[in-house]
Amino acid sequence: MGTTSVRIAIDAMGGDNAPSEIVAGALRAREELGVEILLVGDPEQIESVLPSKSNVGQVEIIPATEVITMDEEPLSAIRRKRKASINVAMDLVKKKQADAVFSAGHSGAAMASALLRLGRIDGIDRPAIGAVFPTILASKQVLILDVGANVDCRPKFLEQFAVMGSVYSQYVLGVEQPKIGLLNIGEEDSKGNDAAVRTHQMLRDNSLINFAGNAEGRDVLSGHFDVIVCDGFVGNVLLKFAEAVGEVLLQILREELPQGLRGQIGTAILKPNLKRIKQRVDHAEHGGGLLLGVDGICIIAHGSSQAPSIFNGIRMAKEAVDNQVLQRIQSQYQTLQENA
Repeated sequence: MGTTSVRIAIDAMGGDNAPSEIVAGALRAREELGVEILLVGDPEQIESVLPSKSNVGQVEIIPATEVITMDEEPLSAIRRKRKASINVAMDLVKKKQADAVFSAGHSGAAMASALLRLGRIDGIDRPAIGAVFPTILASKQVLILDVGANVDCRPKFLEQFAVMGSVYSQYVLGVEQPKIGLLNIGEEDSKGNDAAVRTHQMLRDNSLINFAGNAEGRDVLSGHFDVIVCDGFVGNVLLKFAEAVGEVLLQILREELPQGLRGQIGTAILKPNLKRIKQRVDHAEHGGGLLLGVDGICIIAHGSSQAPSIFNGIRMAKEAVDNQVLQRIQSQYQTLQENA
């Protein structure tokens, strides 16, 4: 694609608030991040939510005649609706007409479409969705994977998640030597079920990662680990619980601030602090998760995402492209296979 800016194919019809919030977030990303926007979906609906006619020339609209709804079975819907917006968006990446794809639609359908159209990176058995969590250390985040792509995982899959997570943490989150943890019920090597014990051994023996041992539930947000691996069942529960905790914390802060004039003065004084707190705990600030392991950059966001989440998800896609995450993971697995 030469020296052109990063091009993001966006499933404009995916999500509870499509296409209005999707388009609003995409326009902001175009303005602030300088990315090229390809809005995939029903042109009439997309154009109807553009703020003005001048915006039509700022984005490229790619027609897609079908939509996959949240209540459809992912794999059969992907195969049946070949012209669904998520399929058309994935095809743009496959054909090198876009650098990344973003969707807030059916997450299972997005993953199925990515697998069928983009395929897996050589050496990866299962892709994983990675999500970034805040920690108690202001300057540090933790990457959790998998948070929903794979309900059941073999030790081999978890080892692959660890390698992919290490690459993402190092090159996108800027951690020089990411500390990898295995989510478990205790710190000791022998703790957990048979799969956990075997995974622990594999991670300890893997020279491509900096394995720091088991991570208990209380360690997840401690900042002691940079990457924590787990199966998608546990990871998804953990993700949604953490999001709920963030929402509760923000609500408590709103309720506990004094009312009236005193409250207005106090809020004005604390406003910068409150803004930083919101940025750290609000899941909308992170924008979704990167589907690691497929042969293309794919961001999967919450179905309830609004414009700020859409913007942040597109930012995440751009960072993954700019930092060559896909190429670096491919390189790591080539090294792993050569040394096997």
